[in-house]
Amino acid sequence: MQLRKLLSDDKIIERAIAGDEAAFRQIVEFYLKRVVNTSYRFVFNHEDAEDIAQDVFVEVFQSISNLREKATLSSWVYKITVAKSLDFIRKKKRKKRFGDLQRIFGVADDSPDLPAPGYFSPDEILENKERKQALLLALDKLPENQRVAFTLSKVEGYSYQDITDIMGLTLPAVESLIHRAKNNLKKKLQVFYKKNI
Repeated sequence: MQLRKLLSDDKIIERAIAGDEAAFRQIVEFYLKRVVNTSYRFVFNHEDAEDIAQDVFVEVFQSISNLREKATLSSWVYKITVAKSLDFIRKKKRKKRFGDLQRIFGVADDSPDLPAPGYFSPDEILENKERKQALLLALDKLPENQRVAFTLSKVEGYSYQDITDIMGLTLPAVESLIHRAKNNLKKKLQVFYKKNI
């Protein structure tokens, strides 16, 4: 089913709002892959992204009756996805801080992570890992609104107009956030490369 057809088919959305599980399943089937992909761009773990997607659709199911304008279904689903992904990141950071405290006091298991299998030389693996880590750290240090706008635009490929709907901002505000995010990333990554060249 194409996006235009799903969104223009008010009957499916109305049936979902009325509690029709078959109609809701059609909506889930249509959005599932995109929701998982969008969430993955924030959490960088496929299993976590799938768990977040489940939470997203539970919330969609529970609050679809509050949907005011049927044409905004797409933006609404992605807005919930971004919010759930950011909540997950915040909780993970709190757990990490708690885990760090446990390690300081010798309570936690400090097992080393196993390296991922690959076909590159150890030097190439290390270099790629360092680059990815530098980018993730730089993204993580951006203010939340900049990180969200940049990720939705440059990683997920949403149009600026879509991002305004998802984030609930004006077009100039989104353009400004993405511009500042690019400049901040450039500065942070220049510092990394100067130190590592």
